[in-house]
Amino acid sequence: MEKKLDDIQEIQNKIIQLREQLHYHNYRYYVLDDPEMGDGEFDLLMRSLIELESSYPQLITADSPTQRVGGMVAGGFKRVNHATPMRSLGNCFAADELLAFHNRVQNGLGEEQDIEYVVELKIDGLAINLIYENGHLVSGVTRGDGTQGEDVTTNIRTIKSIPLMLRGDHAGIPSFLEVRGEIYMPRKEFERLNHEREEAGEALLANPRNAAAGSLRQLDPKVTANRALDVFVYGIGTYTGIELTTHGQVLGYLSQLGLKTNPHYQIFNQIEDVIAYCTGFAEKRHELPYEIDGMVIKVNDLSSQQILGYTAKDPRWAIAYKFPAEQAITVVEDIFVGLGRTGVLTPTAILRPVRVAGSTVSRATLHNQDYIEEKDIRIGDTVIIHKAGEVIPKVVAVVKEKRTGGEIPFVMPEECPECKGKVIRQEGESAHKCTNPHCPALFREGLIHFVSRDAMNIDGLGPAVLNALVDTGLVKDVADLYRLEMEQVLTVPRMGKKSAENLLTAIENSKQAGLSRLLFALGIRHVGVKAAGIVAKRYGNMEDIKQASVEELLELDEVGTKIAESIVAYFAAEENLELVARLETAGLNMTEEKQIITENQLFSGKTFVLTGTLDKMSRNQAADMIQKLGGKVSGSVSKKTNYVVAGTEAGSKLDKAQELGIEVLEEEDFLKMVGNVE
Repeated sequence: MEKKLDDIQEIQNKIIQLREQLHYHNYRYYVLDDPEMGDGEFDLLMRSLIELESSYPQLITADSPTQRVGGMVAGGFKRVNHATPMRSLGNCFAADELLAFHNRVQNGLGEEQDIEYVVELKIDGLAINLIYENGHLVSGVTRGDGTQGEDVTTNIRTIKSIPLMLRGDHAGIPSFLEVRGEIYMPRKEFERLNHEREEAGEALLANPRNAAAGSLRQLDPKVTANRALDVFVYGIGTYTGIELTTHGQVLGYLSQLGLKTNPHYQIFNQIEDVIAYCTGFAEKRHELPYEIDGMVIKVNDLSSQQILGYTAKDPRWAIAYKFPAEQAITVVEDIFVGLGRTGVLTPTAILRPVRVAGSTVSRATLHNQDYIEEKDIRIGDTVIIHKAGEVIPKVVAVVKEKRTGGEIPFVMPEECPECKGKVIRQEGESAHKCTNPHCPALFREGLIHFVSRDAMNIDGLGPAVLNALVDTGLVKDVADLYRLEMEQVLTVPRMGKKSAENLLTAIENSKQAGLSRLLFALGIRHVGVKAAGIVAKRYGNMEDIKQASVEELLELDEVGTKIAESIVAYFAAEENLELVARLETAGLNMTEEKQIITENQLFSGKTFVLTGTLDKMSRNQAADMIQKLGGKVSGSVSKKTNYVVAGTEAGSKLDKAQELGIEVLEEEDFLKMVGNVE
């Protein structure tokens, strides 16, 4: 028996040795692009490991190189909350806008001196959040709505540039690390994949970004594994046990851990150099083996990032410089008029298909009659179209020299194209609207909005399925979606049992979407995602929102008169109250955690400085607490500082606070203050 145990230990040691060798050579090949071993030698090592693990399956671990591709096909992707939100970035498109960003940063920091920036390439791919615990990859989640994404861990494990284990000694690896990155498809792989699809008679993929997103969301991980996806990591969210002071240090630290960072980032302390680097890369981007659509500029100092904080949508310390949009020349073959959920008629140019900004374009927005008349756009015209990234293309000019005389001027219809109701244009407005409140197109558009990604996010309820449910009379309003049964869903054309099950599961899951999403989903005029979130977090439940007055709503930041009046008008209508009641009866969650009100509280108007190491939380977590309670966090001590929170090994900031007579709080004192406020 003793001999057998010794044999097992020897085999286990051999397996560990093989894994370490394979991890190292994967790192050299996929991360550093500097292999030390040929494919044949690597295959021999892998074969040896596979044979040993096959004979001793009890010794297989999740981080083994043999476990990158699982055999099971997923039944769908569960949604997971991010430990720290993945916020989007604001965009700018010109040098003067970058300069304006710099001025805002200086004003926010109250400093005149030069500010250090890190400039990185903006990879055109799919944002991902990787979680490592004690150095082991435990999950990969898409960005989703920034707060919650889809768990694609099984597929993430197939991407060989993403390490299953972080490199370095145990002391240097945090127990918990949230890593942000961008999954992308290299140009060559995109071309290869489209060549295969063309030969198979399948539709071509529009661009590498969409191809990467589709590949990562395959239910069968083996499909993902067969597409050579890659990654660049660019930041961290929540982490424990490490102290970093600049974003440049973050990138260096991630690289030390064996994660793949992009080598083209630069650090500048002059905004003029930032602008030159960004504008200069617009042409160089075509030389890269992957797609980029701009540059990302970040304030390098992490404490300054904390001071600057966030708007409702994006960080004040970072911005994306988007490259100038590409343009193309094509022909307007027709003009189609569609109807939006608010009844506005929107003309759309049907174009001769043309390739622009990485995708094939066959439509362009024409906004309204005034826009068409201003540009003098006619059916049959040769036009220049403009497309910036994912923005819907628009017609920017007519090439009038190419007119033949056969072009047809466009006039907005007097009747709704859907219900034949009267179309009017209010004085002082540019929009033409259908006046029939029962127009079926308005109802259908409202349904599409209700189930959309930013609203209730019900997968599987595309326009075709919704139209079928409406046409058969199964859905007369959005509340009817929550009464659907399997037998009814199966009557939808081309709806199989598995698809029906997935759809009903998605509808059931959407009940827990929360008050912010539901408020946006209701389609109240002027109430977008941002406003819905602000109102929901202020009131915390639907009942209080229904009772809110215009005056009360106007007290909220970024809620204007139009939004406030629209909300009050919506809940004054009996039919809307009945709809909300039906949704509540169906079991929808109509609550949300209330945001702490900062007015007239202890931290309101107070400035804090954090120094040293805190035992019960990170400095980032302490800063979040302060800001949520109305306070401001500064990176330096001055006469305007109200409190200095000092942890262990506090340095010069503590000395200066004592010199100026500023109140110094130990961590326990600070937590008591927070407890009193909450």
